[in-house]
Amino acid sequence: MSWILLTLGVAFGSAIVPLINAEVFLLGLCASQPGLHWLWLGAAVAVGQIAGKTLYFLAARGTIKLPKALHDRLHRERPLTERRVRWQLRTKRIRGWVEALRERCHRHPHWMAGTYGVSSLVGLPPFMATSVLAGMVRMRLATFLTTGLAGRWIRFSLIAASPAVFAGWLHH
Repeated sequence: MSWILLTLGVAFGSAIVPLINAEVFLLGLCASQPGLHWLWLGAAVAVGQIAGKTLYFLAARGTIKLPKALHDRLHRERPLTERRVRWQLRTKRIRGWVEALRERCHRHPHWMAGTYGVSSLVGLPPFMATSVLAGMVRMRLATFLTTGLAGRWIRFSLIAASPAVFAGWLHH
């Protein structure tokens, strides 16, 4: 049970801080502790990830107010330096694609649920981005939670099962 709780905590942390990699942690845990059931581990990671991403979802939706210092930092006007101009030119196509995606999601809410579901399962488009986008387009919380939990549970259960599957293949 302690491994499941630790996994839940790491998954929550990885949802908040993208530098923490839940996949690598899960693979390492399953390789070192083969007695842990892969479905329970997948469920723990899914719950932790969705709990963390729900904070982003609610912040994008406007339900959670960011601290003043963070809000001011994110929304302050910055002077256009030469470096920022180059960056804007490099990311112009991506920003246009994201804006077009956001507009489509506003017009077609069910399309957003499908995009978010695919993202929760395969990670493309990036799950953090679709979690924020889902909040921006005001996706229903129930849809966000059920779709995200299902996709993340399948994804992380398969990842948790993979060390045992590969070990079985090597022995045959």
